[in-house]
Amino acid sequence: MREPLLLPAAALAGGILLSHWSPFSVPEAAFGAAAFLILAIPARPRWLRGTCVLLAVVCCGALVEAWRRPGPPPEIDAGSKEIVLLEGCVVEPTVLSPGREQFTLELAPEARARVSLALDDSPGDAGQAPVALRYGQRVEIEARVRAPHNFNNPGSFDYAAYLARQKIFWTASMTRRSRPKILPGRCGSQFLAMVFALRCAALERLERLYAGDDYATGIMEGILIGESSGLRRVWTDNFRRTGTFHALVISGIHVTVLAGVLLFALRICGVPDLSALALAALASWLYALVSGLSAPVVRAAAGFTLFLAARFLFRRTRVMNLLAAIAIGYLLWDPDALFDASFQLSFLSVAAIGALAAPLLEARIVPLARGMRAISDAAADPHLEPRVAQARVELRLAAETLALWIRVKTRWCEAVLAALARLGLLAAEMALISAVIQIGLALPMAAYFHRISFTGVSANLVIAPLMEALVPAGFLAIFTKWRWAAGLAGLLLKISAHAADWHARLEPSWRVPDPPLWLGVSFAAALTLCAAAARRRVARWPAAATVLALFGLLLWQPWPAPAASGLLELTSLDVGQGDSLLLVFPQGKRMLVDGGGFLQYGRARPLNLDTGEDVVSPYLWNRGLRRLDVVVATHAHADHIGGLPAVLENFRPTELWVGANPSSALEEQAARLGIRVIRRSAGEALDFSGARIEILSPPADYAARQAGNNDSLAFRVAYGSRSFLLTGDMERPMETIALGKPGSLHADVLKVGHHGSRTSTTPPFLDAVSPSIALISAGFENSFGHPHPDVIRRLEARRAAILRTDLDGLVTAATDGRRLWFNEMAWQRGGSAAFFSAGPFFAFPFGW
Repeated sequence: MREPLLLPAAALAGGILLSHWSPFSVPEAAFGAAAFLILAIPARPRWLRGTCVLLAVVCCGALVEAWRRPGPPPEIDAGSKEIVLLEGCVVEPTVLSPGREQFTLELAPEARARVSLALDDSPGDAGQAPVALRYGQRVEIEARVRAPHNFNNPGSFDYAAYLARQKIFWTASMTRRSRPKILPGRCGSQFLAMVFALRCAALERLERLYAGDDYATGIMEGILIGESSGLRRVWTDNFRRTGTFHALVISGIHVTVLAGVLLFALRICGVPDLSALALAALASWLYALVSGLSAPVVRAAAGFTLFLAARFLFRRTRVMNLLAAIAIGYLLWDPDALFDASFQLSFLSVAAIGALAAPLLEARIVPLARGMRAISDAAADPHLEPRVAQARVELRLAAETLALWIRVKTRWCEAVLAALARLGLLAAEMALISAVIQIGLALPMAAYFHRISFTGVSANLVIAPLMEALVPAGFLAIFTKWRWAAGLAGLLLKISAHAADWHARLEPSWRVPDPPLWLGVSFAAALTLCAAAARRRVARWPAAATVLALFGLLLWQPWPAPAASGLLELTSLDVGQGDSLLLVFPQGKRMLVDGGGFLQYGRARPLNLDTGEDVVSPYLWNRGLRRLDVVVATHAHADHIGGLPAVLENFRPTELWVGANPSSALEEQAARLGIRVIRRSAGEALDFSGARIEILSPPADYAARQAGNNDSLAFRVAYGSRSFLLTGDMERPMETIALGKPGSLHADVLKVGHHGSRTSTTPPFLDAVSPSIALISAGFENSFGHPHPDVIRRLEARRAAILRTDLDGLVTAATDGRRLWFNEMAWQRGGSAAFFSAGPFFAFPFGW
């Protein structure tokens, strides 16, 4: 077998998956591994013995997962609003981001807190100058502590688990104007102290080299050192759209480039090959440490070390075998890495190159590239493949013709044409590799990022080489302080950014919803079969055609999103302290009311979290949605419309409904995207997709000097004998006006106004509505105190079932026109399944 480690690596990963989905205990997994090994000893047929060994490896994977399975997270006995004294060891030094500084404090072994301190904007305020804490300092701080809290929607990123993998179980906010108190003594590792000193020195030097240029400083720190705190989303959006964001984050390619440059320099100095390889491997591990042990860099350093070992033992290295060896070692060390997107993308990209691109290159391009060497040597032609020899002959004839035409020596023309041919073949090789990677990573890119780049092939051809050249230039500037080297790296960065901008203008706004399970399994199986058939001429092209057909189906997904017909559904997403609601109508049309967002007071700071892109859209894609029919912007406050620009861009609704004082920027974006803007006011009524919509507020003659809560577009949706009332943030004045108008305000489901503030949901209004279910959208432990206890008491007094996004996560109410159901994300054990496919609906007793 060409790659004997592939099956053991797959078996180990399979055991980890099996134990993750159906947990085994350590004794159970150990017993299984021992039993299969014992069975393998007397097994006579080779296939039976191999099967027993592989099953033993599967059990070993389950054993590793059970052994390294994390226990319950540690706890601190303090409320989120309680100020406590924390004492610990600084294990990640201070980094600065816009408006705050941040460091990591180890309170106990493997129990850490991510600490942040807001910086005062006032110039010259010495009390708020950043504090430069170093690794190994013992400090005491005053802070409010809370456990990380996720957005509890299906499809949301598990931020708490991401931090837990770094042993971070709390976020701590220092009280304003407080200072860390440095305690006597040192802590931590002396070796890591030296490593972090190198890291901090490199970051400080970059800040001096690019002083006054926040963009270059932030990007260079991310590319070279892996420090992403200075990266702003607006700087990276075009790289994300064009599939070249990997060039902006520290990755294994950095190790490859730096090791190559170092090997070249050592060989020039006359260092023997094995010694040069050993020094390069040592340098790669040092770089991995200085860059914060970034997982891709660690994997690349491990691969380089294995390559060195193979060279030392005079063994031929195969890409897939080397990849399997690294995977086995990494999974034994950290089995949870199997579920990490970075791990999956790193290994799948290399696997795509080794299993899919390499056979094509070896069959087509590599022989031609080798044939372009010593083109003048006609005696070598008979020893080459016929097509290669033919290409050499034609190239010499073209060189002779060119030499006669321009009257220069023939060998000069031969050298130029051969160089151009090699350059063209190199471009073809890079294009093929880029295309194969795009297809090989299509499934995880669709699942994690809902994006497959169409311009990624050409964008990577330009940007990847520029970034590879930037890495050695940037490190040369760090080590030497040479301004010209820093300028060269900055120039390469600017050219890359312009290339990304140009490609982004060509990139279609095509987002991909979560693929159905059958399509994901089929596409993965087709890729595996294509890799197995890559070296077989007969089977190669049918396998490739199958992959391309499924790839097109993955992009297109022409089937409608799953939905239960004949139901009116109202889902309130968990968007923190904001509003975002999805209405699914009985005949299938979909309406999104608001898109969440963040309120900022004082000077607005750039945010790296876009609620529309990172919270609302993933849930809609998780539901299989590609388009919305209507988007409603109830009013122009940021906690309601902050996420709508991304939603309009991603889902291109037919109509945008607005109330009073709408956002001009949102209307301009809608006009640019060809979305019809419709202003709604009280008194309007329309039939919509099997339901009846009545607009209750704002009045047609309503006017206000500035945007406010009472601008909210409020409406009632009726289906059969049941109805839902959505109020936005409208407060007492508008509730009073609505009470004075003819018609019934009764609704079985009420979206409680203004996040449960006591300025809304007044007793008379609540008496008129008389809801059976009340939905409250509020942020977990928010600073506003929403929902107010008075509002909760009013609802409880009227025996309404209260569903809260801050406590229950995503909440849903639905009706078939006669009965009512409701559901909460918190009741679903997995917490990640789609609405209609997981977790029982709870039938509400009213209406039977």
